[in-house]
Order: sequence, then structure tokens, then C-alpha cells
Amino acid sequence: MEDKNNAGMKEQRLRRQRISRIRNAIMMTVGIWMLLSFVFCIGLTIQMIRLDRKIDEIAMNAVTVQQMADQMKDYKGNAKESDMQSYNLKEGGDSLEAVEDDGDAESGALGAMNQDNMAKEHVPQKVYLTFDDGPSENTSKILDILKEKDVKATFFVTGNEDESAKELYQRIVAEGHTLGMHSYSHKYSVIYSSLEAFQDDFNQLRTYLTEITGVEPQIMRFPGGSSNQVSNIDMREFIRFLTDEEVSYYDWNVASGDATSQAYTPDELVENVMKDVVKYDTSIVLMHDASTKGTTVEALGPMIDQLKALDVELLPINENTKLIQQIPVDSITE
Repeated sequence: MEDKNNAGMKEQRLRRQRISRIRNAIMMTVGIWMLLSFVFCIGLTIQMIRLDRKIDEIAMNAVTVQQMADQMKDYKGNAKESDMQSYNLKEGGDSLEAVEDDGDAESGALGAMNQDNMAKEHVPQKVYLTFDDGPSENTSKILDILKEKDVKATFFVTGNEDESAKELYQRIVAEGHTLGMHSYSHKYSVIYSSLEAFQDDFNQLRTYLTEITGVEPQIMRFPGGSSNQVSNIDMREFIRFLTDEEVSYYDWNVASGDATSQAYTPDELVENVMKDVVKYDTSIVLMHDASTKGTTVEALGPMIDQLKALDVELLPINENTKLIQQIPVDSITE
């Protein structure tokens, strides 16, 4: 009888052990599945963020190229008409990138903007190197080059909460460059959907940069420029808002061409800049320091060397910088 009881207890013990092993196996399987699912979700989220940024960049480049093509067509077709001799606010103005290669700086919107900004003999020319869309790993490389060449520039930045980005915001300010705003999200469909959306994005970026650097930015560049063709709202509404905030906005009158991604080699980027800076008393040069702009990094050193050979002043934008605006702020009425 005792042997039978012992056998029964042994069987129960073995059964409990089997059940425990099965339970542990199930728990381990569920745990591994949950861990793999979590890792997969993180990876998928990262890929979606990267894809979203890539789509935004492609959209920005497409907008730039389309804007250039459409407005060049309009400009060439109407440059002789008298109404093109002044800035046409009803049509939103012309993108400088669209007409800068025409060669006739005295006609069209480009001529209207630069009619008092043509290079004059014996007057030192001022050149402002500006970089949009950072910070990224290319920003640090650009800062290294600027430091080596002893040149100050202007960075129109977007919102990035990575620790490396925070260090770059601080470095820009610490090394004497000008920190400007370029929108927090850089998503055209969001920031230009309404005045309220633009205000929210603007306030988010200005507050963030002020907290990180201790310096409140006083200048901005509209994504796509002040006469962009993407905004659902009249750009003059945003301009009035910036004026109320006592923030100046700057467009450009010289474009390196790096907005169109890999369309140009470093040498061509330098050539694009050099052929236009000689025209103006004040040149604001459009470049980009996003992660895809490696050719801009390669072009920067040679570009600075050639600009210095022209004996121009290379400066960061400040309160004394001449306003270069596709839609002039003094043309905006209440």
C-alpha cells in the first residue's frame, strides 16, 4: 500500500514538473514573441520616420524644381510687359531660383528686388552664406570648415530633439554664427495649412531653441521661400504675423543649386554661386546642411577660398543685413 502511495505521489510530482515545464515554455515563447514584436515595432517606427523625412525632402525638391520651371516660363513669357517691372503681389512674386539664370537682372521680379542691390565699383560686396534644413551630421562638418576658414555663417534650422542636434544648436551660437528658424517640422502640408498651424510651429521652434541655446532667434526663412507655391494661405498672413513678433525673414538672391539633391557636383555648386555673387552688393547664398547634402560639404571649402579671392566680406546675418525678400515686407499692408 505504501509503495502504491509513493508511486502515486511520484506520478503527481512528475505531472507537476511536466506542467511547470510546459508553463515555462509557454511563458518563454510569449515573452520572446512580445520582445520580437517590440523590436519589430521600434524598427518599423524608425523606418517610417526615415521614410516620412525622405518623402518630405522629395516633396520639397519637387516643389522647388516645379516652381523653378513654372515661374521661369511665366517670367520669359512676360518679362517685357510693364507690370513685370514691379513686384506682383497678386501673383505671389517670383522665386529667385526661377529667374536667377536669365542674365537680365534688371527685368522681372529678380530685377525689382535687386534694382538697388547691384554691385557698385569701389563698394565692398557682402556675402552671407546660409544653410537650411539642419542640423545633421553634415552640420558639424560644415562648422568644422567654417572654423578652419575663419568664416561666420547663418543656419536656418528645423526642430530636432536628439542630443547631437542640441549640441549643434549650441555650437552654432557658441562659435559666433547666426541661428535662424526654418520651421519646427518642415512639413509644408502642416505649417502652411492655416495661420494657427504656422503660429504653433513657429512658437514651438522659437521656444525650443531659446531653451537650448539661451538665445532667442530673431530671423526666419520660410520653407520654400516667402513666395512659395505650396501654401494654402496667402503668405502675407504669415508675414504679418512675423512682423508682429518682430522677426525678420530672409529669402536669397544666389542659389547654389543643392536644393535639387544630387543634380550638381561640388564644382558646379561653386560655379553656380560664383557666377551670381559678382552681380550684387549684398548676396544671400542659399545652401543646405541636411544629411543628404554631402556635395555641399565638399563644395564649401573651395567656395570660401574663391569668395575670399574676390575680397568680399563674408558675414553672418544680423540686424544690419539688407533684407533680401521675394515678397518685400514693406509692400504688405494691413
